[in-house]
Amino acid sequence: MKKLTALFVLLFISQITFSQNPQLSEAAQISVLTIGPGTSLNDAFGHSAFRIKDPIKGNDLVFNYGVYDFNTPNFYLKFAQGRLHYLIGLNYYEDFFESYIAQNRSIKEQFLNLTLEEKQTLYHYLLNNLKPENRAYLYDFFYDNCATKIKDVAQLSLDNNIKFNIPENYQEATFRTLIQNNLSSNSWGSLGIDIALGAVIDKKSTPEEQMFLPENIYKFFKYATLKSNNQALVTSERTLYEKRDIPSPTNFFSSPFFIIGLISLGILLLTYNDYKKQKRTNWLDVSLFSITGFIGIFILLLWFATDHKGTHQNYNLLWAFALNILVIGEFFKKKAGRWFRNYLKLLVILLCLLTLHWIMGVQVFALALIPFLVALLVRYWYLLRYFKTQ
Repeated sequence: MKKLTALFVLLFISQITFSQNPQLSEAAQISVLTIGPGTSLNDAFGHSAFRIKDPIKGNDLVFNYGVYDFNTPNFYLKFAQGRLHYLIGLNYYEDFFESYIAQNRSIKEQFLNLTLEEKQTLYHYLLNNLKPENRAYLYDFFYDNCATKIKDVAQLSLDNNIKFNIPENYQEATFRTLIQNNLSSNSWGSLGIDIALGAVIDKKSTPEEQMFLPENIYKFFKYATLKSNNQALVTSERTLYEKRDIPSPTNFFSSPFFIIGLISLGILLLTYNDYKKQKRTNWLDVSLFSITGFIGIFILLLWFATDHKGTHQNYNLLWAFALNILVIGEFFKKKAGRWFRNYLKLLVILLCLLTLHWIMGVQVFALALIPFLVALLVRYWYLLRYFKTQ
């Protein structure tokens, strides 16, 4: 499918190259397609695209800014670094439509209130973006994605003539809330996002910033007006496909709450057993310091070694303390140094600071982590008592 799409784009670009100024007919329509969420994490937030239908010219095309090439050199490294370029894609409408029907994802269409000249301007802009030298753009989940491109291209094509009004039932929300509203709170995707993304996404988003989500593009376009004549931007809308309600199997026993809760219970039981016998389970402490240390290093890399904006100021470092990886050797000594007891006090203080950050709203942390954080605090407290008696 990707090769066929690439071939279609290549042939289409060749065609428009020979026609320097391809024109739309009076019957042409331009609409915005909003695709509902899918089942995988990368599909959970939906998709947006432009549809240009010209029955007289025999064209029915979809332009979307959500294409990436797995053949890109160092693809996964660039993705992790936030330096992966996305592309504008071109599809026949029927192919586009059928692909999302097969995924059982809802499809809604909004017809734009544009003059022929405005339609022509938008069409030419998209065609120019299709050229090999213009196709790529540096993707940003919050500020430059498949949804924000729809807003930006529409504004550019209409000479900033669109006024985005506040939709009905609009609610102020942080970026994190907007993301988590599209995810199950007891899912590994939700947990991973809460660990990987920092306090910068816990600030309130402006109405326009909320349009990083395709569903919000649909809502804001619905209530948008044209500044020049105060007419509605959208003349009509329709649902092309309604997602079938298929019950999805849920397995609580493989969920983060259950797995992390079970691990945390094990930590507490082992700590209680150590307390009763006045001993220390070395493999447990090495494991905890290794896990928290490596996660801390990962968070630091996301913060300082990538271009991702959403990973900055991540206070998960207060529990996933990167330096833990460097002090593991103390557990293999007959007697730990006094500095290590002070280090353990620091870890307890950091967990208290995390709680304060949470209460004050500086950063929201994953609820599924609560049992683990409690278990960590208890374990650190026990280690303080244990090493004090040595």
